[in-house]
Amino acid sequence: MSEQHTPNVREVNISQEMRTSFLDYAMSVIVSRALPDVRDGLKPVHRRILYAMNDLGMTSDKPFKKSARIVGEVIGKYHPHGDSAVYEAMVRMAQDFNYRYMLVDGHGNFGSVDGDGAAAMRYTEARLSKISMEILRDITKDTIDYQDNYDGSEREPMVMPARFPNLLVNGATGIAVGMATNIPPHQLGEVIDGVLAISQNPEMTTQELMDIIPGPDFPTAGQIIGRSGIRKAYETGRGSITLRAKSNIEETSSGKQRIVINEIPYQVNKARLIEKIADLVRDKKIDGITDLRDESDRNGMRIVIELRRDANVHVLLNNLYKQTTLQTSFGINLLALVDGQPKVLSLKQCLEYYLEHQKVIIRRRTAYELRKAEARAHILEGLRIALDHLDEVIALIRGSQTAEIARNGLMENYSLSEKQAQAILDMRLQRLTGLEREKIEDEYKGLVDLIAELKAILADNEKVLEIIREELTEIKERFNDTRRTEIVTAGIETIEDEDLIPVENIVITLTHNGYIKRLPASTYRSQKRGGKGVQGMGTNEDDFVEQLISTSTHDTILFFSNKGKVYRAKGYEIPEFGRTAKGIPIINLLEVEKGEWINAIIPVSEFDENSYLFFTTRHGVSKRTTLSQFANIRNNGLIALSLRDEDELMAVRLTNGEKQIIIGTKKGMLIRFDETDVREMGRTAAGVKGITLSEDDIVVGMEILEPDANVLIVTEKGYGKLTPEKEYRVQSRGGKGLKTCKITDNNGPLVAVKATNAEAEEDLMIITGSGVIIRMAVSDISTTGRVTQGVRLIRLGDEEHVATVALVEQSPEDDEDNEENVENIENIENIESDQEQSE
Repeated sequence: MSEQHTPNVREVNISQEMRTSFLDYAMSVIVSRALPDVRDGLKPVHRRILYAMNDLGMTSDKPFKKSARIVGEVIGKYHPHGDSAVYEAMVRMAQDFNYRYMLVDGHGNFGSVDGDGAAAMRYTEARLSKISMEILRDITKDTIDYQDNYDGSEREPMVMPARFPNLLVNGATGIAVGMATNIPPHQLGEVIDGVLAISQNPEMTTQELMDIIPGPDFPTAGQIIGRSGIRKAYETGRGSITLRAKSNIEETSSGKQRIVINEIPYQVNKARLIEKIADLVRDKKIDGITDLRDESDRNGMRIVIELRRDANVHVLLNNLYKQTTLQTSFGINLLALVDGQPKVLSLKQCLEYYLEHQKVIIRRRTAYELRKAEARAHILEGLRIALDHLDEVIALIRGSQTAEIARNGLMENYSLSEKQAQAILDMRLQRLTGLEREKIEDEYKGLVDLIAELKAILADNEKVLEIIREELTEIKERFNDTRRTEIVTAGIETIEDEDLIPVENIVITLTHNGYIKRLPASTYRSQKRGGKGVQGMGTNEDDFVEQLISTSTHDTILFFSNKGKVYRAKGYEIPEFGRTAKGIPIINLLEVEKGEWINAIIPVSEFDENSYLFFTTRHGVSKRTTLSQFANIRNNGLIALSLRDEDELMAVRLTNGEKQIIIGTKKGMLIRFDETDVREMGRTAAGVKGITLSEDDIVVGMEILEPDANVLIVTEKGYGKLTPEKEYRVQSRGGKGLKTCKITDNNGPLVAVKATNAEAEEDLMIITGSGVIIRMAVSDISTTGRVTQGVRLIRLGDEEHVATVALVEQSPEDDEDNEENVENIENIENIESDQEQSE
């Protein structure tokens, strides 16, 4: 059925229309409102305010004028938005606690760090600051492009010349659609030095740049804790830094102590901060504060916190950092418009784009000055010709009926251009004097030299760079000041949480699939007879607790990975969960890389010189290092052992320096030696040979062997056995060892070698290649000779094999769980193998 449509009605797909309209809106917000340009560091509203003020003659050397006049000019000509948006943007540029270098010189009430708003625009006055004149400098010399304003009635600049790197110097904050920018302010001299360095060495690295620009410099000063966040932000464009108030501890005449805050983090409201501290004291969340005063005045900030005589000032200050905005984080996001497109930039890119902008500005300014000089030289050439033929020129002019006839006569007789002829006609009689003629000659010669110089600049990129360097250095000399924000490095990079957290015994569990958690030891004991267990831990059916340690909230936990790295965490940093929760993936706690997993956890209460860590790799390399060398470990880990080729760290044990070590291999060899056979080495050392491996053999286990212990071995096809430690004589490290199992096609190569105490109530967990978990009591495994084949622990299918094993503490529910697991495969049988004679 046909329908008639009026000419003004158009059918559109609403989905397509919404998509197109929203994209147009998003791009408008991104490009025309929220994001700064990488070249001048200004958003459109700030650019329009500065341009309008300059256009109105409100320069730094002129009297102040009403803010309402500026706002009216901006919204009437350039910025079709509300007057409050324009005024608030202008106010920010005049606030010394928001802008590192204020671009507007405000007169009147422009707000305070306490969150007080500025007075109405009809009361306040403003003009351009001296440094903002450098943003506008050379704007009249054809250095920038212009565009139509919103109604086409005016022209406005697309970018400012910006003779200093304003993007980094004053920073920017903006929320667009789907993206946001948060660029911190920096110290002017440092950023200019960074531009100068890049101009001389374009291959500079971020680390080299950080020697010049160590980090942000906030107008409210304060402290930045650590450099890692700064470096990440400077390298990638994104990062987070911790800002902290600067405080002093004073002692009163009565012997009590007080905390005095002189500087607070950037963008923190002082009044709300004080209010928050008062609320914490009232709610008894912080104890020990007797009085709180704001003694700030025109000379600076001073927040005084009086303490009770018995209060621990350091604990209380740490609590304040934890619970108030005396410590905040600043998320750096170096997002700016590059050629009209939003782009996340590194520090080096910010400096490079600014330098390229300045090259354009200098070239365009030079070209403009060249055109002016050539035009003036052209006129002077005509005047020189006229002076050389003065009598004839005067006669021609006197004999002409009109100016046009005279002009044409001059052009024909002396090959002059129309502009030259007109200049001769306009020449005053005083120019005919000898002194004036000399001035014309001198001016012409000066212009010839200037034109040659300007052409040389345009032809030589190095000359352009030299001009940029000279002008930036001149700006630095005029406006540079001292750095305000202190960057505090090692020693207090994080709050010492021990000051806040009580010491208590805890249990930490790590499952086979990499889930970690902590539990109070009291809770754990009340749930599990004997103090330890794996049931009721909330693990999945295909997961189980593989490592379980008892430690303290204040102990340091060392995590060793297969790639030879060591990570650390305090006991209290491991998240606490209930008994039935499975915990969190360990990758959410440690900065482990892809393909890296934790295969050893060592709790340490004290890094003393008499304790050692013993390492063994898959290729049989062993190393012994004093525990004290692992006292300081970065968040992203540290090399614990240098690995050769494609080797992997497979085991780490904590010793007292007097233990005996066993190392077992895939092909059934085992060596026993004193750990003192391996000399003490440095943290990054690769180690020495612990066992000599035959071709295609690898290490499958390393343990500390205690007196009267048993050696437990498990093979790939499900066989295993216990052998008393007395059957393994002590040898020297580096040998081939003794046979610990006869390897046949029937039982397969060794998968694991463990040491177990005969009296310990332990279970053996066997994980097959397909993920099936079998659990059995170690006491049920037969004890046989050293060179025997072992007994069958589980019956496997043709394609099935044992992947790994673990020893865990027994729990009351073991029998029930074994029955459930056995349903996944055939019943476990203990089939004794034939005994073999020893070698």
